[in-house]
Amino acid sequence: MGNPSTRFAVRANLPLRRLNTRTGAAAHDDPLGPYSAKRDFKVTSEPKAVRGKADKTLSFVIQKHWASRLHYDFRLEFAGVLWSWAVPKGPSFDPKEKRMAVHVENHPVSYGGFEGTIPFGQYGAGTVIVWDRGTWTPVGDPRESMAAGKIVFKLHGEKLAGLWELVRISKPQDKQDQWMLFKKRDEWARSLVDYDVIVALPDSVIAKPLGLVEEREPRVAQEPVSFQVAASSSPGELTGAVKADLPQKLQPQLASLSKVMPPPGDWIYEIKFDGYRLMARIEAGKVRLITRGGHDWTSKMASLARDIESLGLTSGWLDGEAVVLSQHGIPNFNALQNAFDSKGTDSISFFIFDAPFFEGYDLRQSPLHERRALLKQLLDAKGTERVRFSQDFVADARSILQTACAMKLEGIVAKRKDARYVSDRAETWLKLKCSERQEFIIVGFTDRAGACGEVGGLLLGYHEDGKLRYAGNVGTGWNASTGATLHKKLKKIEVDTPALDLASIKPGRWSKRAPATQHWVKPTLVAEVSFSDWTPDGHVRHATFQGLRTDKPASAITRELAKVEPPDSSTKHRVRSVKVSNPERVIDPSTGLTKLDLVRYYESIAEWMIPHLKGRPVSLVRAPSGIAGHQFFQKHDDKLSIPGLRELDPALWEGHAALLEVPTAQALVNAAQMNVVEFHTWNSLVKNIDRPDRVIFDLDPGEGVGWRQVQEAALLTRTLLTELKLEAWIKTSGGKGLHVVVPLSPRLDFEAVKDFSQAVVQHLAKTIPSRFVAKSGAANRVGKVFVDYLRNGHAQTTAAAFSARARPGMGVSMPIAWDELHGLKSGAQWGISTAREYLSFRKMDPWADYWKSKQSLSAAVKLLKR
Repeated sequence: MGNPSTRFAVRANLPLRRLNTRTGAAAHDDPLGPYSAKRDFKVTSEPKAVRGKADKTLSFVIQKHWASRLHYDFRLEFAGVLWSWAVPKGPSFDPKEKRMAVHVENHPVSYGGFEGTIPFGQYGAGTVIVWDRGTWTPVGDPRESMAAGKIVFKLHGEKLAGLWELVRISKPQDKQDQWMLFKKRDEWARSLVDYDVIVALPDSVIAKPLGLVEEREPRVAQEPVSFQVAASSSPGELTGAVKADLPQKLQPQLASLSKVMPPPGDWIYEIKFDGYRLMARIEAGKVRLITRGGHDWTSKMASLARDIESLGLTSGWLDGEAVVLSQHGIPNFNALQNAFDSKGTDSISFFIFDAPFFEGYDLRQSPLHERRALLKQLLDAKGTERVRFSQDFVADARSILQTACAMKLEGIVAKRKDARYVSDRAETWLKLKCSERQEFIIVGFTDRAGACGEVGGLLLGYHEDGKLRYAGNVGTGWNASTGATLHKKLKKIEVDTPALDLASIKPGRWSKRAPATQHWVKPTLVAEVSFSDWTPDGHVRHATFQGLRTDKPASAITRELAKVEPPDSSTKHRVRSVKVSNPERVIDPSTGLTKLDLVRYYESIAEWMIPHLKGRPVSLVRAPSGIAGHQFFQKHDDKLSIPGLRELDPALWEGHAALLEVPTAQALVNAAQMNVVEFHTWNSLVKNIDRPDRVIFDLDPGEGVGWRQVQEAALLTRTLLTELKLEAWIKTSGGKGLHVVVPLSPRLDFEAVKDFSQAVVQHLAKTIPSRFVAKSGAANRVGKVFVDYLRNGHAQTTAAAFSARARPGMGVSMPIAWDELHGLKSGAQWGISTAREYLSFRKMDPWADYWKSKQSLSAAVKLLKR
């Protein structure tokens, strides 16, 4: 078969003649001669071969080119032309990904703005879009680098940035000039598992301008793990330091909960300590220990205060965490509580991570790394076993979090190196947890069965929109002794009526408890609770009690909402990348497609797909071991709950469990991570649940039916619908057939719409019996197309537009224009590896008018009865 790269070049219409390696031109004087010789400018709309003027500002462009095969044309401006390489797989931010780049003929600088279709029969026939553009900065002399076969450069584009390298790998006798393109390791480098720029940002930057990525998502060059300061450094030398009096009160900076891994380079990471937040105020050398809630606990931790005084500071505010370490050196929250209960607080240590005020200076406007360097200098010299510096790490966030979780820690805290100190919750500090965990208000309790003097369960709440809302319950995490202690405390504050919003209590086993075992209490006690996730109605799942908190007032307890957009990102439709478990697991043995491929597909398609999902009940097809293994439908919430899915009102379908909706792009991606392959939707919206807003004709070919016959069946169905004064749209099924969809005004009920669809199918079968059959069953449709009207019954579903299918090849249900139908080769024309790329080249949405069309069946029913 020959060299794979050679085969690619032939298929993509790339030149096989060797270029001059010193200039990038063919072996004659005209650097654009080969470009001009390959094109007929009377036929193609590509720019003519006009050499540009040399410019100090050098442009680059990457064009996405769907010729006989999709590839990326990487072009660097130099000396009035564009040096060009064809990169089959496109660029990657992962330095481990070495991408083949075939050096091709120079292009004119004006080609950098070209988008369009190169006509059939012309060189490079196919469609071209501008995938990225910007400027480039060479490292060294570009001519010498080209001649040496090693070009190092920085990119400043809308998608790409940082340091890159092109290296020649071909030998003089090779037919092609083959190079490798790869990302150099710097602050922009990212693992391909975490981020694939090709999948994440597939569209034209002319059609959808993004602005420079360096401005959207600024990076800071990576620095050493520790920030060292000269011994002579003083607080007054820090950037932004201001001479100031010591304030009497200071609220600590709080971290925002996040499930997004911050980008590398401009963040440091600390352990998230499982303890009490504590501020040490130092005045005239004397220390007061203040809790997050503003309470003075100096008397409770007198020996710790003396240890802090031994640091020798005369004034300042130090911010840290009070913890008790286990024998393995791991913070233990229960041990911390026991230390206070037994008045044995000598075991408490203080890990200090910030110094907003220090020896007469306000350092809140100084960068974090400078404050911490000053703090580390102090603690390295005078710290004790109990008063320590909270060590930071500069590394890959995911790796640090995985290590923390493996050590049974609560998680990590990510902090921007340049962050100022603010007495508020800010996104310059992010907490990334190993599991969900937060504080809740205890609003009630139940007695333990068979032991009325012990707590059997705690009913939880949190503040939201000025109301106290129910958050579910916790029934584990304590022993008999703790259960009895809790019972005594709660009995003292028992009340007759609940303090929370009763509308937030979902009927369940807790609400059905006998009055004698269920009790309400004043909402004053705060419990720390860990749990697996939140249910769609805002209740905790699989909760475990960690202990009572006395350092935080109940009035301050709200639901912590995780940040779902990447830090410093302003991209409108971006979806946070979920952590994909088992990303390399093959889910389609016929193609080798992996779970990561599926999740990334749904990330990239979310903007297109959500309008077809939002507001509709959905059924999910899950394939935990891949499409060749066991599959099952999920219509309701269960123990495998998916974060972000919305549980609908059970009253929508009486006698059944609550239906589900996929309301957001994030819920879609979370579902894919939980092994959902297919999404099937009802024909009605939630707001008009009993009145369909569409009728679907599913063209299902029987045995022996060729694709041409399926295409013909779709056109005949459309013809009949047109005669009935109905406009229809079409999409592939992702399998063997096609879906013809007619949007409706939601006026008739399901029975009436189903009757109409059955009448249409019966008319087709009666009029053209050689092509259509109206009876289901494989035996009835041999050699014929069954137009499935049963999809229009109540609670029936159809694969949603853009849904993948759990079949070999993993085809996608793709909306198309009617004039595209003749060019299709199957109902699975596009799969999860090609569907989004196809959309990036499409200039218009063929279903744009679908959403505006509101049709009535009244006239069609009358015409059909004639």
